[in-house]
Amino acid sequence: MRAAIFRNGEIVVDRMAEPKPGPGQVLVKTLACGICGSDLHARQHAPRMVEMAKKTGRPPMDLSRDVVFGHEFCCEIVDYGSGTTRKLKPGTHVCSLPALLTPEGIKGIGYSNDFVGGYAEQMLLSEPLLLEVPNGLAPEHAALTEPLAVGVHAVEKANIRGGEVPLVIGCGPVGLAVIAALRIRGLHPIVAADYSPARRALAAQLGADIVVDPKVSQPYATWAEHAQMSEAEKAARPPLKAMLPALKPAVIFECVGVPGLLQQVFEGAPRDAKIVVVGVCMESDKSEPMLGIMKELNVQYVLGYTPEEFLASLRLIAEGQVDAAAMVTAEVGIDGVAKAFADLANPEAHTKIIVQPWK
Repeated sequence: MRAAIFRNGEIVVDRMAEPKPGPGQVLVKTLACGICGSDLHARQHAPRMVEMAKKTGRPPMDLSRDVVFGHEFCCEIVDYGSGTTRKLKPGTHVCSLPALLTPEGIKGIGYSNDFVGGYAEQMLLSEPLLLEVPNGLAPEHAALTEPLAVGVHAVEKANIRGGEVPLVIGCGPVGLAVIAALRIRGLHPIVAADYSPARRALAAQLGADIVVDPKVSQPYATWAEHAQMSEAEKAARPPLKAMLPALKPAVIFECVGVPGLLQQVFEGAPRDAKIVVVGVCMESDKSEPMLGIMKELNVQYVLGYTPEEFLASLRLIAEGQVDAAAMVTAEVGIDGVAKAFADLANPEAHTKIIVQPWK
C-alpha cells in the first residue's frame, strides 16, 4: 500500500506492506485523516518528542525507522481478525480513539514504528474502540472528532462553575475547538485573540463573541472590558474583595504553544485566573513563579480526552452542533502531504488540511 512516511526528518511517499489484522483487530481503509499541529511539531522537533516520551515512560519513536503519522481519522471497515464479534459490517464508516489494545498494553497510533497512522491507505484498529459514524456524516468531517475532543476535554478540565468570562489565546484548530466547546457549554461572552484575520473570522463563526487582533487591542484589556461585574455583584463582595478590580472570574486557554507565551499569560492575567494550557510547546520555556504566586494563578495542563468526550464530540459534529466544515480548508492525497505540512505554516491559507489517501 502507499503511505506518506516520516523518514530521516522528511515526509516521503513510498510503498509498504499492507497490515494484517490480529486477534481483536480490524483492517480498515483510511478515508480521511486530519493533519494535526502535533504532527507539524513532531516533524520539526522529533528528537525532543522522543526525549519527552522517555521521561514520561511512554514508548518513544525510533527515528532510525519509518513512522506514519495521522491520528485524526475516519475509516471504512474492510476485514476482521480472529476473536472479533463483527457487529459492524464491512463498508461501515467508523472513527476510533488513536490507540490499539494489545496484550502488551495500549499502543498509540500515529507516532509508532509498529502501527501505521492515517496517512496510509490502510491501517489497523481495535474492535472494542470502534464508533460507527452516524447520520451519514462525511468522512472529512468525522475525522475532526479527535481535535474537537481536545477542546471539549480542555473545557472540562477547566472545572467551570458558571459566571467565568473565558479568553482564548490562539485560534488555530485547537483554539477553535475550545471556542466551540465553550459555546456548547453556554459560557458567554467568549473573547478570542489571534493575529490572523482568517482565524479570527473562523473564531467568530464557531462561537466567539468578541475577537481581538493583538496588534490593535491588548487581549487582556479587551477581556476586562467584557468581564465587569454588575452593580449587584459588586455590592455582594466582602470588604477586602471590594478593594480589588470588579471583574468576573477569568479562565484563559493558552492554545498557541510557543516559548514565551505562558509568561505573557502570567503577565496579562488578572488575579485568581485559571489558566488552561492546551497548546503544545515543544521547546524549553521559562516563566516567573513569583508572578503566579502574587496573582494566585491556577495553571492546568491538559492532554487528549476521555473515551466519553471522544464519543460526545463525534455526536456534536454529526448533529450539526459544531460547524466542522468551516475548519476544513483543503483536501490532499498522499502525494500532497509534504506540501500540506509546509502550507499549514501560513494561517491565512489554511486551518485544517484533510488527507484522503485514496484521492
